[in-house]
Amino acid sequence: MNKKPKIAVIGGGSWATAIVKMLSENLEEVGWYMRSVYIVEHIKLNKHNPNYLSSAELHPEKLFFSHDINEMIDYADYLIFVVPSAFLKAELDKIDVSLEGKIIFSAIKGIVPESGLIVGEHFHEKLQVPFKNIGVITGPCHAEEVAMERLSYLTIACQDDKKAKCLASLLASRYIKTKISDDIIGTEYAAMLKNIYAIAAGIAHGLGYGDNFQSVLMSNSIREMKRFIKKVHEMKRNINNSAYLGDLLVTGYSTFSRNRMFGNMIGKGYTVKSAMLEMSMVAEGYYATKSAFLINQKNEAKTPIINTVYAILYQKKDAKIELRKLTDLID
Repeated sequence: MNKKPKIAVIGGGSWATAIVKMLSENLEEVGWYMRSVYIVEHIKLNKHNPNYLSSAELHPEKLFFSHDINEMIDYADYLIFVVPSAFLKAELDKIDVSLEGKIIFSAIKGIVPESGLIVGEHFHEKLQVPFKNIGVITGPCHAEEVAMERLSYLTIACQDDKKAKCLASLLASRYIKTKISDDIIGTEYAAMLKNIYAIAAGIAHGLGYGDNFQSVLMSNSIREMKRFIKKVHEMKRNINNSAYLGDLLVTGYSTFSRNRMFGNMIGKGYTVKSAMLEMSMVAEGYYATKSAFLINQKNEAKTPIINTVYAILYQKKDAKIELRKLTDLID
């Protein structure tokens, strides 16, 4: 394997832009699949993405752009998918070239709605990519802080530690520290679940609950996450590591968190539809809530927080009443 393989990022949002910025610190060329001709031309002229993470300075001379996902797949050895999970299948349906030998890393924090699978499982089961060629990029790391070059941490998970180490080295810089893991299933489920708990935290904040309750909610969330992940993929893991607890905390507390923002709007009385229209970015936790709830119908882990968020978002139950019930179910 080459020391510096060709890397392509699939997606044009905030996190995709942040990953391109990180990779540009270490590579002479980074592939970037974007559908919008206008945005590509804007980046070439102005050195920033006009719609997402506009404060991040980019280096157009290092970027190989394409509007054709098949061209980008042919170009790259490593493909990093950063498309919102709700739109991933539509992009994958455009692929008509082989993925054989390609290394797929997911930086998507959600479930593919059409299959009910996390992204790694979807690539394995629906596109026959072997697990040894699948990995996950997870936090705790907000794109906005990457743009400001504030110290941030990433966990790169893959069954093949050589591939994990390779990508970790290409993402690391003076402001990005990386570590590797072999828990690709657990870290990806954790990245999905923490968005649900961030919505719960936002709902609580919107309803006027204070820091004391928020701390109890986060404490219960990490224990609930541990129970859920153990049911879907039991292996030895430390749930207090940054890929699990750290990512949960930053998503649950940060003002940059779109899922917390979405929950806050629900708590303040917005409908799901109106909250989505108000936001310019996708709240992955909305889709993840339904998937997690359905998955847990089979696994039967104790998940009062997921159940509460599901009741509010999908069963249209009153948020104030459901949160009050939840306060008696957690400690």
